[in-house]
Amino acid sequence: MTIEVGARLPNTTFRRLGENGPETLMTEDVFAGKKAVLFAVPGAFTPTCHKNHLPGYLAYLEALAYKGVEMVAVTAVNDVFVMDAWAQATGAKGKIEFLSDGNGDFAKAIGLDLDASGGGLGLRSKRYAMVLDDMVVTHLAVEDSPGKADLSSAEKTLAAL
Repeated sequence: MTIEVGARLPNTTFRRLGENGPETLMTEDVFAGKKAVLFAVPGAFTPTCHKNHLPGYLAYLEALAYKGVEMVAVTAVNDVFVMDAWAQATGAKGKIEFLSDGNGDFAKAIGLDLDASGGGLGLRSKRYAMVLDDMVVTHLAVEDSPGKADLSSAEKTLAAL
């Protein structure tokens, strides 16, 4: 079942690369007590994700903060090393939280997993953006195609705030 506005995020795991290697974080560790934007991409470095979706959030960080957003995070079904390389390559490291959902556990738990095996990509996440208030979804926009970044764009998320 797909998560809906008003629902609380399930407490699953993410990974990120810390100073001493991969770290495991629970959803609560990341989002509890915060107003946050979480957006998901089907894959780090993929064309729409890399050239359109992520850069929009990087460009609108200040405007989102002005609207009360304390943190912007991105997740993808990629391993922690790919996510960290993507953070570094885009200049977003330390500005946006990069959360690896390597096995797709979070995507499956919120019902936004995507079977991209037809294109050789296996299990992925649908492209979406959500606004969270202390882990409760207050806005959710899911794209109808993984190649689109319109409804889930930074501009539309900012407008929803």
